[in-house]
Amino acid sequence: MPDYKERFYRSHIQSANWFSFTVQVKESDLWIRARKDLTKEGYDRVYQHRLALETYIRQKPEFRESLQPLPLDPLAPPIVQAMLEAGHTAGVGPMASVAGAVAQFVGQDLLKLTEDIVVENGGDLFVRCQEPLTVGIFAGDSPVSGRLGIALNPSAKSLGLCTSSATVGPSLSFGKTDAVTIRSSSAVLADALASAVGNRVRTARDIPGALEWAQEVPGVEGVLIIIGDQMGVWGDIELVSI
Repeated sequence: MPDYKERFYRSHIQSANWFSFTVQVKESDLWIRARKDLTKEGYDRVYQHRLALETYIRQKPEFRESLQPLPLDPLAPPIVQAMLEAGHTAGVGPMASVAGAVAQFVGQDLLKLTEDIVVENGGDLFVRCQEPLTVGIFAGDSPVSGRLGIALNPSAKSLGLCTSSATVGPSLSFGKTDAVTIRSSSAVLADALASAVGNRVRTARDIPGALEWAQEVPGVEGVLIIIGDQMGVWGDIELVSI
C-alpha cells in the first residue's frame, strides 16, 4: 500500500456543524468529516478492510504487484472484488484503486451512523453531502494548483472524486500529469481510472485523446486533466476559483 505522506492541506479545511478527525492504520491515513465524532468506528472499519486486503495479498501476492487486470474472484472479500472489477474496467492493476476503495468502504460503513460524510484518503474522496461543498485541487507546481476547486451540489447520493498525479505523492504513473481527477458514483472506479487516464498523458497534446478515451468508460461522470499550465475538462466537473 502507498507510503505515508503528511497531508498538510488538511489544516486548511474549516467547517461548522461537522466533526473532523484522522484515522491512521499503518499506511492508511484517512481524514474523515462527519456529523458526529466517529473516530472509534472509523478505526474499526479501517482495520477490518485492511485485514481483508492484507490477508488476500498474503494468499495471492500478484494482487499487490500486478500492473495489469487480474481475473475476477467471486470468493474474495467485497473490497477485493470491487478493486478487481475496477481494474478490469480501467485496464490497470487492482492496487491502482486501493486508496479509493478504502475510502469508499469505510465511508459506506460510517454512513449507517451519520447522514453526511467526507472520507479523504491521499487525495481520493468518498462523499455524501447534502449541502454545497467545494473540493480544492492540488496539482503540484502547476500554476492552477490551489487556485481552483470543484464545486459539488448537495445530494443524497454518494460519489467518488479521486485524483492521481505523476508529480505529487507516491502514486505510480507512466504519464506526466500534475493532476487527473475523475468523478464517478464509485470511488473505487474513480481511483483506478485516474491512474489509467494519467498513464495516457505525457504532454498537453495528449489531453484531448485521454478525455475522449475516458468518456467512453462506463461509470465516468467527469474528468479533469492538468499538466503544467494546460487543462482539459469533460463532464460533470464544475470548476470554481478559490
